[in-house]
This record gives sequence, C-alpha cells and structure tokens, in this order.
Amino acid sequence: MDDCCEHKAEEISTFRADHRNVLVIVLAINAALFVVEATAGLVAHSTALLADSLDMLGDSLVYTFSLYVLWRSAEWKAKAAFVKGLLMAVFGLGVLVEAASKLVAGVVPGAETMGIVGLLVLSGNGICFLLLWRHRSDDVNMRSTWLCSRNDIIANAAVLAAAAGVAYFHSFWPDVLVGAVIAWLFLRTAWMVLQESAHEYRSLKPTLVSAK
Repeated sequence: MDDCCEHKAEEISTFRADHRNVLVIVLAINAALFVVEATAGLVAHSTALLADSLDMLGDSLVYTFSLYVLWRSAEWKAKAAFVKGLLMAVFGLGVLVEAASKLVAGVVPGAETMGIVGLLVLSGNGICFLLLWRHRSDDVNMRSTWLCSRNDIIANAAVLAAAAGVAYFHSFWPDVLVGAVIAWLFLRTAWMVLQESAHEYRSLKPTLVSAK
C-alpha cells in the first residue's frame, strides 16, 4: 500500500511539474507579445491591436494565477478560475470603452502594421495553443487557461481580418468592429469561466464543510 501511495504521489508531482513547465513557456510568450502588440497598436492607432494586446496582458495575469495555484487545493483552483473570469470581464468592458473612443476620434489605423504584427502574434499564440491542448481537460485551472489560448487564436484571426478591411475600404470601421467583437469574446468567455468555477466550488463545498 505504501509503495502504491508513493507511486501515486510521484505521478501527481510529475503531472504538476508538467503543467508548470507549460505555463511558464506560455506566460513568457504572452508577456512578450503584449509588449509588441501594445506598442504597435499605439503606433498604428489600431483599436483591434490594442484590444488584442489587452488580451495578451490578461492572459499573462491568468497564467500567473494558474502557476500560483498549481500546487494548491482544488478549492484554490476554483477560486483562481473565478478571479480569471472577473479579469476577463473587466478587460472586455475596457475594450468596449476603447472602441467607443476610437469611433469618436475617427482615425484610420495603419493596415500594414496591423497585418504584420497580427501574423506575428498569431504564430506565438499558435504555439501556446498546441502546448496547452493536451492539458485542456486536466482540471478547471488548466481548462480556463486553455480557453484563454483558444480565444487568442480567434482574436488574432479577427485582427488580420480587420487589417484586410482597413486596407480595402480605407476606413476605421473594420478596426472598431473587430475591437468590439474581441470585447464580446472576452465577456462570453468570462461568463463561461465564472460559471464553471462556481460549479466546481459548489461541488467541493460538502467536502470543505466536512473537513472543518
């Protein structure tokens, strides 16, 4: 029995170490992409790039939370996932405000910069998505992290579509519309994560009460 328990403990430790390694890599990639994309968004006056850069910043915070709770209890993981959902909701509302302000200003962004940076960010997020794919069903912590990565791919594709629209129509509308779509995606995913984390915490509540 002791050997079995020790073997199980080793498996769990290896499992979590694998999570940690993946999270460290995707955290580094997202932090770097945030700096690049935010700078490009300011230079090109692009709502879509700025919105996507906020996505990168939000993901960096999400991955930091995920690393923090990696060796903690299921209760901590559920609470962390709830905080992630709140952060996504805040960023989604922030993007809506940014889109509204650009709509009032009416500045046409630089389509070429949007396209080049969009492709770069899409490549980086593609790597993150592949790294997280096999861990998406491990627990609520890794699932919420994978959902963020999945949304990144969708948002990046939208940025590229906005760049094409701006270049073709010579208008700020594609950029503003994509910024609004990314905001909607933020808010939709935030709702999903909040629901899943609340459900996870409720399922743990009887165990937590009995442990006291």
